[in-house]
Amino acid sequence: MIYIAIGFTFGFIIPYLARRFSKFMPATFAYALYRIFHVNKIVSSSKRKNNHKYQLLIHRYFMRSLGWGIITASITFLASLVLSAQEAPWICFFVIILFILMEIDNRMFLLPDLLTFPLLIIGFAYANFAGELLGYDTISATTNSSLGAIAGYIIPVIASLFLIKKDPNAFGGGDIKLLSAVGAWLGLSNIPYVILLSCLIFGISCFIKKQRQGAFGPSIVLSSLIILFLIEY
Repeated sequence: MIYIAIGFTFGFIIPYLARRFSKFMPATFAYALYRIFHVNKIVSSSKRKNNHKYQLLIHRYFMRSLGWGIITASITFLASLVLSAQEAPWICFFVIILFILMEIDNRMFLLPDLLTFPLLIIGFAYANFAGELLGYDTISATTNSSLGAIAGYIIPVIASLFLIKKDPNAFGGGDIKLLSAVGAWLGLSNIPYVILLSCLIFGISCFIKKQRQGAFGPSIVLSSLIILFLIEY
């Protein structure tokens, strides 16, 4: 039940965090931290009550928050079922950050370094933890994580060189950093599958929406979660 509560709580505030990021990004790391916790002036109750558009916006906002809360709670609860008690908190953190990045990219077409860099660093820490406490070879786990991060960065860069004439924005800088962070978590052997599946999901999404471009981050997030749970199962 604790993972359901944690997942729902953090999932519920994902739209709020995405909206906060949209107010000031791109920005320096220090200024971004300041703006996240800096509360703006609150709209008065009289204005909220008499503004129909505002009421409709709040309703939609609440429903979106509720949806994210349910989705995140479901995924974190699933993680607690298929993972060991030591691994589950780490993976729940991984899932929550991925979902926040997904919402931000959907809203802004931006994957902020404020989230991708810590995700990368904690991915290395997770690999070291897995090696020490879960009975894995620490050196092998750390090396696999490092190589995964390098591959997650280099493979899309090389792919972009081949695709640059057709589409200069085939892989954005934020997409590459996110793939590098995912590589640190999932390892060298899994990051190629994440990249290929991301491209497939993105292609299907563009076909359904009848558009040629869009946010690539959500495709990375979905493919990362699919590969993650396929590994665990």
